[in-house]
Amino acid sequence: MDTRLIDLLVCPVCKGPLQRPAPGTHLVCAADRLGFPIRDGIPVMLENEAVTVDDQLQPLPPTQPTPASNAAEGA
Repeated sequence: MDTRLIDLLVCPVCKGPLQRPAPGTHLVCAADRLGFPIRDGIPVMLENEAVTVDDQLQPLPPTQPTPASNAAEGA
């Protein structure tokens, strides 16, 4: 994606600036520590699609629900 277009995008949560750490697959909001995926060259700027990022602005793997939390949801 063109850098000029990335400069126009803001975080949908806090309206802050986004970064693209290296040629990665996410646009990152450092303030919220969220990464928004880029799919087929198009940023997906939806809060429910965002992933948490670490201190180096790298996406963290999604957490797996524990069996206990699944049982609590079904109760």
